[in-house]
Amino acid sequence: MPNVKDIRRRIRSVENTGKVTNAMSLVAASKMRHAQQSVLQGRPFAQKILEVIAHLAAQPADDSEQVQDLLQVRPVQRVGIVLVSPDRGLCGGMHANLNRRVDRFIREQQTPVRVIAVGRKGRDFVVRTGQDVQAVFTDLGERPEVADTTAISQMVIDSYSQGEVDEVHLAYTRFVSTVSQIPEVVRLLPVTPAELTGAERVGYIYEPDNLTVLENLLPRFVEMEIYHYILESIASEQSSRMVAMRAATDNAKELVDDLTLVMNKLRQDSITNELLDLIGGAMALEG
Repeated sequence: MPNVKDIRRRIRSVENTGKVTNAMSLVAASKMRHAQQSVLQGRPFAQKILEVIAHLAAQPADDSEQVQDLLQVRPVQRVGIVLVSPDRGLCGGMHANLNRRVDRFIREQQTPVRVIAVGRKGRDFVVRTGQDVQAVFTDLGERPEVADTTAISQMVIDSYSQGEVDEVHLAYTRFVSTVSQIPEVVRLLPVTPAELTGAERVGYIYEPDNLTVLENLLPRFVEMEIYHYILESIASEQSSRMVAMRAATDNAKELVDDLTLVMNKLRQDSITNELLDLIGGAMALEG
């Protein structure tokens, strides 16, 4: 049975751990605010560029047989998936939930799946499960720029344009709120333009022509979509880490209280035993 000294040592250890988790929670909260702001600012742009693509795709073309590569739907013989995951742990069950979602998606496919892993946790998962890994990207940082994700976008576009894959999906954790992050798998390629109502099908005039503008806009759209999903994943990671570290700090405080109670009981028992020994000795001398 542990003595008072052992419990006091354990209390100091738990208190030190609580200080570390509290500091990590504060740091994650600061990073989360910046990541959340970046996500919210990027959503209107991603929505607007998809609307422009929808308008371009709805315009009558001179050559009805000419379809841009990234819009072309082909029979699916191989599927590609971009797995966006954290580089570090200590963020609750975020990466475990995402990995389970990706594993379920891969098992549901009837064709071979090729994976591009973004982040160490996703890389470890696909390597451990023996998936076909095309490339690995890590150390993007907590505040990546579009240029930092261009290599990922270019590899995705080249793989689809060259026919190496017939569909590209992206797995990430969508940021809903501070306490809610949802793992999702969305289709990235082929690009599906938004549906337009009859009133929205306006015959705009594009220069030099509709097809040229669409051809140059679609790669930019894919780049921005991948960049936006990475920002969503970073915001989810920081939120999940903040919540997990706060829970760890609270648990540390509760454990300290419980250990303090046990220590006080042991001290009380020790003092009581010493008093009984003294009283017993005194009574023996008197007898």
